[in-house]
Amino acid sequence: MWPQGEAQADAQAGKTKARSCVACHGPMGNSTDPQYPVLAGQTAGYLYLQLKDFKEGARKHPRSSPPMTALSKEDAQDLADYFASQKPAPIAFNADSAAVEAGRKKSAGEQCMTCHLGNFAGQKEVPRVAGQHYQYIVKQLQDFRSRKRTNDGGNMGSVTRNLTDDDIRNLASYVSSLQSQ
Repeated sequence: MWPQGEAQADAQAGKTKARSCVACHGPMGNSTDPQYPVLAGQTAGYLYLQLKDFKEGARKHPRSSPPMTALSKEDAQDLADYFASQKPAPIAFNADSAAVEAGRKKSAGEQCMTCHLGNFAGQKEVPRVAGQHYQYIVKQLQDFRSRKRTNDGGNMGSVTRNLTDDDIRNLASYVSSLQSQ
């Protein structure tokens, strides 16, 4: 999970460092603003890589990128451990059952579970998408499809390139309706 030869980070230190993150990502990483992801319970490896990508400019966001430039490797590891150790809270989402079912079928056809796992809890450097905000999932899938977001080694770009807008909305409905674990 961590760079080879390095000790695991300090989640307690990450709690102190996370104070500025809560404005967008909510207390303990449970965002209530649908444009920002829930970080609580996300995989530490994924969080670390995203922080690193924001710091290095491989991933950009007007509010997230500027504070990341000052993060040290230790800061990023501490923050990743802190948010990974938090319990995700259920999000409020009332999905259309037909959209959820269409998204479930599409995810099976695209083999999303190969990387995100059957419960969409993620693994290692692959994010947990279960229970993420619908609006956030739609935006990320659109950004991968348009190649606006490319910090995934090309995996999501190849999966999303043939998705229609309806496919994206249905997939977002499906994964947003799943309870975080």
